[in-house]
Amino acid sequence: MWYGVSSIAARFINYLLTPYLTFKLTESQYGEQSIIYAFIPFMNVVFTYGMETTFFRFANKADKKEVYNTASISLLISTMILGLMMIGGRHSLATLLQINQHPEYLTLTAAVISFDALSAIPFAKLRQDGRPLKFASVKVASILIYIAFTYFFLSLCPNWIKQDPNHWCSLFYKPNWIIGYMLVANLIQSTITLLLLSGVFWGFELKFNYQLWLQMIIYSLPLMVAGFAGMINETFDRIMLGWWAPVNMGHTAKEQVGIYSACYKLSLLISLSIQAFRMGAEPFFFKQAAEANATKVYARVMKFFVITLCVMFLCVALYLDIWKLFIRNKDMYQGLKVVPILLLANMFLGIYINLSVWYKLTHKTMVGVWITLIGAGITLLINYFLIPYFGYMASAWATFACYGSMMVVSFIWGQKEYRIPYAWKKLLAYMVIAVLLYFIHSGLLLLIHSMYFSLFVATLLLVSYLLFVMNIEKKEIQKIPILKRLVR
Repeated sequence: MWYGVSSIAARFINYLLTPYLTFKLTESQYGEQSIIYAFIPFMNVVFTYGMETTFFRFANKADKKEVYNTASISLLISTMILGLMMIGGRHSLATLLQINQHPEYLTLTAAVISFDALSAIPFAKLRQDGRPLKFASVKVASILIYIAFTYFFLSLCPNWIKQDPNHWCSLFYKPNWIIGYMLVANLIQSTITLLLLSGVFWGFELKFNYQLWLQMIIYSLPLMVAGFAGMINETFDRIMLGWWAPVNMGHTAKEQVGIYSACYKLSLLISLSIQAFRMGAEPFFFKQAAEANATKVYARVMKFFVITLCVMFLCVALYLDIWKLFIRNKDMYQGLKVVPILLLANMFLGIYINLSVWYKLTHKTMVGVWITLIGAGITLLINYFLIPYFGYMASAWATFACYGSMMVVSFIWGQKEYRIPYAWKKLLAYMVIAVLLYFIHSGLLLLIHSMYFSLFVATLLLVSYLLFVMNIEKKEIQKIPILKRLVR
């Protein structure tokens, strides 16, 4: 619970910055910071090269101390080399990311990524040693530190200088360097995080087992490939939008990135649900594997998971007029049409994660790599060919097609290798009905333009959907003590 809740809480707190940032930044500035923060996860994958997961794997089959020493020394040396290479190539990277005027952003980015990479193994060791409170407190504290310094640089400093031009902040503060200050806040966060973990970090000895390291690298490289492909599916569309977005849509490329990134955040509810599910699903699936009715249990989990995602889809899509207030820049509202598409895309991703049980239980984890690569190929192709014509709408549909294809491929492949009796026709019907209700709501709003009418119809449709599902699943729900009373 501590590991999962702290990670979700940290992510949720970070999401709460969205109203603030969309208020403080223009579309172009928000787009610029979105491009940089889409680039960071890619480099995190390169800098850590799957060593965190590899540490867990080898710590359970070899000497823990030796594994920790080898992993820590490996990451320390590689981080220094990669960090210096990134700083040396900052001008080329700035050109690649369309931020030519600020190559210094890449210097700060390299420092942030380096400190985060060095924190990866200490965090893993905390989990390995069973120290959840330390893990959770550092995770949440680091996000709060970032928020505090972001507010300091973006609000307090400008206000103080406005009141007193000779304020001490004027010695370093530049009004036109707002993205730089966000990176500085991030660097302070990463530095303090590493300091909080220093007791764990410096616990390694200068003893490097070369043979063990080779085994660890061979195990970790496929993980890096899968992680890199996963990042293509998750964040690379922002970078591609910066390259190819058409300027004839009334906005610059960076403005389109900003609009798309802000609206993407409205899929928060489903994203957090998937994150929570990920934390608990894998241990549960492995624990159930030895049971005689394991496949039936997996099918029931999938059923209630899909129902939950459908309800969350409706909660966001039907009440979009409320959720859009999460974005404080009204000029970004024109991108709200991508939200239902992205909600469905994230629903597909959640189902895919649920389906992934089959190749994990059959020890065919390379299947996950191949499926992720298929998704990455679809993402790249659709964005490459359609962004120049349709802008961020192409990126939304690319995400939809990517996760949808991964879901379908995993389902078909899995049913051949490890059959699980999913009630897929019923689940497909639940999803289709949820989407139809969204279209009914949208159609009615074309006839009557009223916020109160919109909320009334949304509530009516949502309650109708819940009653419909509860009636269909009455026998199943009665097996769950918490829900049994509700059905009665």
